[in-house]
Amino acid sequence: MLFAKLLKRIIRKGALRLTDADGHVHRFGGVEPGPVSAIRLHDRRLHSRLALNPRLYIGEAYMDGTLTIEEGTLRDFFDLVGVNAEAFEGSPWQAFFDRMVQLGRPLQQFNPLPRSRRNVAHHYDLSDRLYELFLDKDQQYSCAYFRSDNESLEVAQENKKRHIAAKLLLEPGQRVLDIGCGWGGMALHLAKEADCDVTGITLSERQHAVATRRAEEAGLSHRVRFHLRDYREETERYDRIVSVGMFEHVGALHHRQFFAKVKELLADDGVALLHSIGRMEPPGSTNAWIRKYIFPGGYSPALSETLAAVERTGLWVTDMEILRLHYAKTLAEWKRRFDQNREEILRLYDERFVRMWEFYLLACESSFLYWRQMVFQLQLSKKLNAVPLTRDYMVDRERERMAA
Repeated sequence: MLFAKLLKRIIRKGALRLTDADGHVHRFGGVEPGPVSAIRLHDRRLHSRLALNPRLYIGEAYMDGTLTIEEGTLRDFFDLVGVNAEAFEGSPWQAFFDRMVQLGRPLQQFNPLPRSRRNVAHHYDLSDRLYELFLDKDQQYSCAYFRSDNESLEVAQENKKRHIAAKLLLEPGQRVLDIGCGWGGMALHLAKEADCDVTGITLSERQHAVATRRAEEAGLSHRVRFHLRDYREETERYDRIVSVGMFEHVGALHHRQFFAKVKELLADDGVALLHSIGRMEPPGSTNAWIRKYIFPGGYSPALSETLAAVERTGLWVTDMEILRLHYAKTLAEWKRRFDQNREEILRLYDERFVRMWEFYLLACESSFLYWRQMVFQLQLSKKLNAVPLTRDYMVDRERERMAA
C-alpha cells in the first residue's frame, strides 16, 4: 500500500493506526512522544490516491466519509500530522510534487475581474446565518488581536480594529477606503472612531447587502456607504486606505497591480494599512484542497514577493508587524463555536458541507501552528514623512481609545 509506505517514513512523533480498506492494520510512529490518532479507509482507491496527493485527497476523503476517525478527534489527527510536518515536507516525493505544483502557479492565481467575482461568490455568498453562528457579533472574518490569553473573541476583534485604527492615524473628516469590507464592521468602526467618511467595497453580494443594512441601522448611512465593486474599478482619492483579509484573494500575478492602484487612490500625504495572511518562507502555492473547495484563486503570499511588488510601485513601507499565533487562537474559537452550532448548520446545508468546514477550520488553525503561516500588517505611504518618526503614536492612540 503506497500510502502506508509514505506514512512509515513520515510519522516519527506520536502514533498513528491506519486500517486500510481491506481491513489490514498498519501502525506508525512511537519513536517520540506526541499525539495519537487512528483512521480507517473505506475505499481502496485511497490506497494510492493518498500517497500521490495527500493534501487534496485526505480532505476529500474526510468530506465524503471514506476516511473516518476511529481514535481521538480530527484535531488530534491534524496535530499528529503537524508535529511531523518537517518530515512530510522533507520527503523526496513531496518535494517533487511541490515543484510540479509550482509550474501551475500562474494559472492558479490568475484572477481577472470575472474570475475574482466567481471566486468571492463561492465562499462569501453562502448563508448569512452560517457566518453568524461562528463569528463574533461584529462578524470580523479575519485574525483577531489577543492582548492576553483569557480574552474573548469579541474583545480580541475589538482590539484588532482599534490596533488598525491607531496605525491609520485617523483624523475627523478624512476620506477612508476599505478594500474588501466584508460585512461592514471595520468601516463602521472607523467612521465612529474618528468621525471619518468611509467607503467600503466588496465583490460579495451578500456582504454588500448586510453591510448596507448595518450602516442604515446604525444611523451612519450619511458617512458610510458600500459598493459592489472591485478595487480595480475604484477611481476616487482617499486620505486613508485599509484592507483586511482581502489581499489573499489578489493572487501573486496581480500584486503589483494592487499596490499601483493603492498608490493611485491614496492622497499625497495619505496612509494605507494592509492586513493579510502570509508565509514565513519563500513563495509557494496554495494547498490543493483549500484551493479547490474553500478559496479558489486564493494565495497567502511570502513577504519577499509582497515587498518586491511594493518596491516596484514606489510606496514607502513605514511600518511592518508580524502576528504569529493570533490567528491560530482565532480559528480555534471559530471552530469551538462552529461545533456548538453544528446541528443548526447541518439544517442549513448537509453533512458533507459540515465536514468540509470542520476540516477547513482545523486545517487553517494547523497551518498557523505547524505549517509556517502568519499574518502581516504593512503600513504604506507615498511620502517619507507621512507618519511620525517613532511608533509611540500607535500605543498612545490605542490606550487613549481603550480608556474612552
